[in-house]
Amino acid sequence: MKRYVYINENESSHELYCDNRISNRKYTVLNFLPKNLWEQFSRFMNQYFLLIACLQLWSLITPVNPASTWGPLIFIFAVSASKEAWDDYNRYLSDKKANEKLVWVVRQGIRKHIQAQDIHVGNIVWLRENDEVPCDLVLIGTSDPQGLCYVETSALDGETDLKTRGIPATCMGIDFELLHKIKGVIECPNPDKDIRRFDANLRLFPPFIDNDVCPLTIKNTILQSCYLRNTEWACGVAVHTGNETKLGMSRGIPEPKLTAMDAMIDKLTGAIFVFQIVVVMVLGIAGNVWKDTEARKQWYVLYPLEGPWYELLVIPLRFELLCSIMIPISIKVSLDLVKSLYAKFIDWDSEMIDYETGIPSHATNTAISEDLGQVEYIMTDKTGTLTENRMIFRRCCINGVFYGNESGDALKLLNAVAGSSPDVIQFVTVMAICNTVIPIKSKTGAILYKAQSQDEDALVNAAAQLHMVYANKNANILEIRFNGSIIKYELLEILEFTSDRKRMSVVVKDCQNGKILLLSKGADEAILPYAYDGQQTRTFIEVVEQYAQLGLRTLCLAWRELKEDEYQEWSLMFKEASSTLVDREWRIAEVCQRLEHEFEVLGVTAIEDCLQDGVPETIETLRKAGINFWMLTGDKQNTAIQIALSCNFISPEPKGQLLLIDGKTEDEVCRSLERVLLTMRITSSEPKDVAFVVDGWALEIALKHYRKAFTELAILSRTAICCRVTPSQKAQLVELLKSCDYRTLAIGDGGNDVRMIQQADIGVGISGREGLQAARAADYSIGKFRFLKRLILVHGRYSYNRTAFLSQYSFYKSLVICFIQIFFSFISGVSGTSLFNSVSLMAYNVFYTSVPVLVSVLDKDLSEGTVMQHPQILFYCQAGRLLNPSTFAGWFGRSLFHAIIVFVITIHAYAYEKSEMEELSMVALSGCIWLQAFVVALETNSFTVLQHLAIWGNLVAFYVINWIISAIPASGMYTIMFRLCRQPSYWITMFLIVAAGMGPVLALKYLRYTYRPSKINTLQQAERMGGPILTLGNIEPQPRSIEKEVSPLSITQPKSRSPVYEPLLSDSPNSSRRSLGPGTPFDFFQLQSRLSSNYSRNCKDN
Repeated sequence: MKRYVYINENESSHELYCDNRISNRKYTVLNFLPKNLWEQFSRFMNQYFLLIACLQLWSLITPVNPASTWGPLIFIFAVSASKEAWDDYNRYLSDKKANEKLVWVVRQGIRKHIQAQDIHVGNIVWLRENDEVPCDLVLIGTSDPQGLCYVETSALDGETDLKTRGIPATCMGIDFELLHKIKGVIECPNPDKDIRRFDANLRLFPPFIDNDVCPLTIKNTILQSCYLRNTEWACGVAVHTGNETKLGMSRGIPEPKLTAMDAMIDKLTGAIFVFQIVVVMVLGIAGNVWKDTEARKQWYVLYPLEGPWYELLVIPLRFELLCSIMIPISIKVSLDLVKSLYAKFIDWDSEMIDYETGIPSHATNTAISEDLGQVEYIMTDKTGTLTENRMIFRRCCINGVFYGNESGDALKLLNAVAGSSPDVIQFVTVMAICNTVIPIKSKTGAILYKAQSQDEDALVNAAAQLHMVYANKNANILEIRFNGSIIKYELLEILEFTSDRKRMSVVVKDCQNGKILLLSKGADEAILPYAYDGQQTRTFIEVVEQYAQLGLRTLCLAWRELKEDEYQEWSLMFKEASSTLVDREWRIAEVCQRLEHEFEVLGVTAIEDCLQDGVPETIETLRKAGINFWMLTGDKQNTAIQIALSCNFISPEPKGQLLLIDGKTEDEVCRSLERVLLTMRITSSEPKDVAFVVDGWALEIALKHYRKAFTELAILSRTAICCRVTPSQKAQLVELLKSCDYRTLAIGDGGNDVRMIQQADIGVGISGREGLQAARAADYSIGKFRFLKRLILVHGRYSYNRTAFLSQYSFYKSLVICFIQIFFSFISGVSGTSLFNSVSLMAYNVFYTSVPVLVSVLDKDLSEGTVMQHPQILFYCQAGRLLNPSTFAGWFGRSLFHAIIVFVITIHAYAYEKSEMEELSMVALSGCIWLQAFVVALETNSFTVLQHLAIWGNLVAFYVINWIISAIPASGMYTIMFRLCRQPSYWITMFLIVAAGMGPVLALKYLRYTYRPSKINTLQQAERMGGPILTLGNIEPQPRSIEKEVSPLSITQPKSRSPVYEPLLSDSPNSSRRSLGPGTPFDFFQLQSRLSSNYSRNCKDN
């Protein structure tokens, strides 16, 4: 579908396209209540509690006042609705501010001040310096004589460097006074969210130009929310407005991620629900039987001889209402609250601030912090993630002559330039002008370069250090200052870099002699195969391999001279391809291929990208924690391998093994994959010591034709290096590991990592030199890779431990009170009568038992230093050791035991006509509160003043509140608490309940701590004793089993991978899951390269 935008036609597009009103609101005043209630009741648990609350309105069956359920339910809904309303109100204020901003727009040939929301498609919008762009515009004029302007796009893509935008060629030369009268049509596609692409055409109507078609690209646009910088004014035609702008189309709520712990809680909730139904059916039948056999014999039971048709349902429904508190109504709100606090702890962590840039860590997703503690695979980018993305020109080879070495040899290259060696001069010229860099002269006269690529920045700065200074760009004229003279080139065309072509070229015309030159740079496989017949490229191939083995990034530089008629013929095809609206990118690539051949290869550049500080240590520590690493990079194979060696990603030879998967055909890839699979199945090496290496081509074939075999390899392998992979392949690999039931974390720093980050269970973005695209798309953003260690080991582990306790305790406290109600039914004729009154039940769930456990967010079983020193204890979280059916069964048993203790002791002390029912109820409730105070205290590992206040202060508050209620005659509990507190028997009962309930629990904990201590218990004891722990041994869980259908190749099934694994966690249900699946840019060897060159190898030998 196409859109035709008529320039300066005030009424033609008003009915066709929306105005520029921005609306990010989720609700309106009229639909807020019904829409919000619909969203909340779309959840099963809310539907369940609503059903229970409605049943309690039936006076015949309700054992308690309906307020006991309606009160908490309305409170929880009100809290959720208030949060949604507040968030939506803030969005409304933000929209209102943007919509009412005043802008200059041409109306009826006159510039007028209007609100931004009144802009329509086709309007000409005028901007001044530092103005925010109100909608997507196609530039038609700027204050710059060259038709250029500078925009800041950080609000759009996170990139901090200024971008250059230019007016279309057809608009060049139009006088400033005539711009507001311009007429024409823009033919463009319908709105989309691709901020890097805009394929359109422009026709201006006479008298400006006679219907000549001018192609438009993204470089002719300035998009909504960008800022105009360093440009006095600019004007453009509105092509997309309102929510149809590229930014508006990109907005949206990401799909929520379900953590492993949430999934387990859902399963446990389902199990409790089934148990509840069984209990209700058994007690319902027993109640009806007792009613028909015994109740009618009792004179005080006034059952009618004949009841209504639904009489048999009354007692079961009454027990359903009585047992409904088995599922805690407050669990979701409690979990949401503590998860928000976990996210704040990450934001507030001063040890995760990158003081070099001042960037703090930030949690965008507040719901998945506990998943950080269960990460099993980390998929990492290389450039900018493991490395600094600070490129330094280190070496080069020109026509077979090497320049630069580890001892420093910059003088040789400088002498070659000074001697005007033709090959060297041509090589340095390509370095200087084959790019999209914009030179800007500062106030001091120094030349600063604005580059979108760190590689280009390094090359241009290196050329400047070699006296080939890219001094100015005036329209299409490039000025090079060399040895005091000015050399001018006319820029004819730019053949931009794409991930498919892997090279970029410029066509320039030498203004001195009129020669037309094609200058190119790119990857070796994109340049060397296109050398002219007769040129020996073996030397360059060897150079590329040698530089790659040193961990350096390589680019090949080439050129050729074009004939005038050849260029003119090609230029027409290029213009035609650039004007098409369908498959423009593919058509342009095809036309570029017609020109980019018969190269004369000049040489190879080698650029170093230094490792970030702390990367090797971080990877080593996380490996000890049982986390496996895959490197996914678009770089060369040998470069990636050397970086992997340098950062402890893999072990060096002879200990380490690299298994290569290569091939260009299906058969070659099949044989290679079969060989690697066989090796992986029989190897007994440690995980770090064996890794497979695969390039993008072989990976494409493997994923398409041998997916099951590659899935088996993914399960067997703990380390992988995937080279020359595309963004979509990165996302496919993450999805592959997720399909094997692994918890994955993806970390990257650039726009090409966004798909991988969004696909993973947890996405981490690094706020780096490539902008903030990855950080904005991620669940968490950090300043440097080394902070990942603390994010996982400290925040992830603490979050998992705290959530495991909170969720199970929430069920425990509800089950205790429910079991007491069930036991009471056996001495009340199985009638479904409630022992507790409505006020007590409501206060129990909302206040008495919730406050102490919420401060568990401060609990630390081990200090941060111990956790960082002994990362292997993360295995307990990865294996789900703290929250699984067995641990839940323990809490279930504890709740049953405590209910028995409370009920039996209370009945024997206060029943049998010794007291009224309200006293019995209050004694039982007091016993529950006392027990749970000691349970929370027993499960707390590190006490703070706040925790003591919450636990014991809450106990005091229980008595204060009930004293107040007992002083109210109409409360139904008049004088109850006063009388109880004056009775010694009451306090003796509390002592007996606590002693009988906590004694066995303490004994079991002591025996386990003394005779079967876990590694965590050992560390806790060491912390208390103040002594060091030299080693904890190996506590890694067993490797996963692999189903037979995974392997499509005729090889025997895999054996256990390594005898070094000690299956200490084999009792955990998740331990063996099945699956199917600042130096200057010219630091020319003045310092020793940080990348070690001792690990030279040719991976093909493996």
